[in-house]
Amino acid sequence: MSASQIPTSDVTPDAPTLLVKIFGKDRPGITAGLFDTLAAYSVDVVDIEQVVTRGRIVLCVLVTQPPAGLEGDLRATVHSWAESMRMQAEIISGRGDNRPRGLGRSLVTVLGHPLTSEATARIAAKITKVGGNIDRIFRLAKYPVTAVEFAVSGVETEPLRTALVTDAAALGVDVAVVAAGLHRRAQRLVVMDVDSTLIQDEVIELFAAHAGCEDKVAEVTAAAMRGELDFEQSLHARVALLEGLDASVVDKVRSEVRLTPGARTLIRTLKRLGYQVGVVSGGFTQVTDDLKERLGLDFAQANTLEIVDGKLTGRVTGEIVDRAGKARLLRRFAAEAGVPLAQTVAIGDGANDLDMLNAAGLGVAFNAKPVVREAAHTAVNVPFLDTVLYLLGVTREEVEAADTHDDE
Repeated sequence: MSASQIPTSDVTPDAPTLLVKIFGKDRPGITAGLFDTLAAYSVDVVDIEQVVTRGRIVLCVLVTQPPAGLEGDLRATVHSWAESMRMQAEIISGRGDNRPRGLGRSLVTVLGHPLTSEATARIAAKITKVGGNIDRIFRLAKYPVTAVEFAVSGVETEPLRTALVTDAAALGVDVAVVAAGLHRRAQRLVVMDVDSTLIQDEVIELFAAHAGCEDKVAEVTAAAMRGELDFEQSLHARVALLEGLDASVVDKVRSEVRLTPGARTLIRTLKRLGYQVGVVSGGFTQVTDDLKERLGLDFAQANTLEIVDGKLTGRVTGEIVDRAGKARLLRRFAAEAGVPLAQTVAIGDGANDLDMLNAAGLGVAFNAKPVVREAAHTAVNVPFLDTVLYLLGVTREEVEAADTHDDE
């Protein structure tokens, strides 16, 4: 489905206008033919909206009233032209333009896999219940998920977000609500967590597998991600288990890292749209520095494993990247990028990402733990990282234009 709206003339609220509606099988020349027909009657274009769905077109044109005595002829001519095109026409008299939209404008993005009619009905009903009006619906993508965007007016963004996100999980959909405006397409900064977000793995568990202590490390990691343990204490406890591991294992771990499906597409598309992209990780610079180079990231920060005489010492050096550290780094990256914090997007899955998600203009919980999904602005629960693009208003067609070859 595609739609465009082009307001081209102002009319007073009581000025007579005609709504011309053409619908039928789409083919080249329909829009040009209709306007050629209308041009003979000296009418001005007030509004246009055109939608094509599965080869069927609906074209609506709002025009000023023709000169006195010509309306009947205009009607007859439009109907005759439509019949010649094997289309149907409807012409409705009225006054003025569209009614003004209510204050408070938001964009509601809904991701479904699949998107059911029941979920769509519930979302539309909830928008109405909180005082919103759906001005337009536009499909952003049909795969790997169905993504649609609702333009809503009449209710402020925060109460709308609260109303919709609460029911999203129960409906089996993901919902993001952001304020509409020019900032939607402004330059932005996107900062991601690494483990279980940008990549499918927990890096410390990859190291632990080579040290023969994978089960012990995994147990501590899971508890930390659930928010049951202090991250810094759990980090030191896990890293201590790696003491004595040969430094040559770093290259092996780098080769074992698996990117999340859609990760390359997400980053490549963002970069081609002029975004800056960074990562922050409770993992290790020995891996994030490599990812930064491979993926062309603008920023990367993580903890650093201490290596002495070719062996891991079981300690980390430098500033610890923990829950508070991730939020601090988001602010630092934004300042260096010259991007207001309100224009930042943060993506993460664990409890130690919460401060960063809440500090960003849009915090996205990606296949996250329940505590994170409940606290973030929105959640994505499908295994494709590039679906985050739809939350930013990027269509699948734009993704494909930026992703001309598949190297996922």
